[in-house]
Amino acid sequence: MTQAELPILVAALYRFAPLADLPALREQLLALCRPLGIRGTLLIAEEGINGTIAGSDEAIEAAIAALRQLPGCDDLDVKFSRAGSLPFGRMKVKIKREIVTLGQPQVDPQATGKYVSALDWNALISDPDTIVIDTRNDYEVAIGTFRGAIDPGTASFREFPEWFRQRRDELLGNGKPPKVAMFCTGGIRCEKSTAFLKSEGIDEVYHLRGGILQYLEETPPELSLWQGECYVFDERVSVGHGLVPGRFTTCKDCGRPLGKAGGACGCSFSPLQPLPASP
Repeated sequence: MTQAELPILVAALYRFAPLADLPALREQLLALCRPLGIRGTLLIAEEGINGTIAGSDEAIEAAIAALRQLPGCDDLDVKFSRAGSLPFGRMKVKIKREIVTLGQPQVDPQATGKYVSALDWNALISDPDTIVIDTRNDYEVAIGTFRGAIDPGTASFREFPEWFRQRRDELLGNGKPPKVAMFCTGGIRCEKSTAFLKSEGIDEVYHLRGGILQYLEETPPELSLWQGECYVFDERVSVGHGLVPGRFTTCKDCGRPLGKAGGACGCSFSPLQPLPASP
């Protein structure tokens, strides 16, 4: 069966838009998704909506159409992929302070850096005057990242501001205003991380439109600067070029990725062994 023939449609989505009466919205979203047989997780906050849902093509299309009717969500950012079976056990809607937690309430997530398409990304990150930063968590970076990208080694996105402030002079201290290119899985963390850098006085900040997922979907492997696989937050664990399900599974003890063919994640329950090399 080809990727296009897989029966389940997966939609990763987000939008920063003011939302009100979150308890009522939570019930509205559950009433929308559950009768359609949709499973997944949606996070809602006063700043917007974020999550991943999966189901039949008809169900997901109906849900996305309904979500676009929410205030300010007509241009909801959605990335589609396919799976052989439902990658979630049930449907959940959670109310949060932030839809992606940076812990910097002064940052305006709509005052972002400049978007760069997958088509133009290679040229930007190949420029020796560009600093490339992977904004994801350490366990995500461990199974794949862009060639030459800096890994902050953070355990959560909330740690990113402190990491940047501690490394600021080292990263930017060459006397020349740098270009900073940032990327994440689907784009949402870069909305906040680029807005954070701009709030810190960094003017020339860029981020990959649609994130790694869109890059892997649109970029042929022979032209790609991506190395490894991309961690995703569902039972697929990882995807590769063309968004084909990858070679990783999840450690039953800590939830981190480990190779299906052997190896270990290195948590306190498992002996540290190298993750499988990318082809």
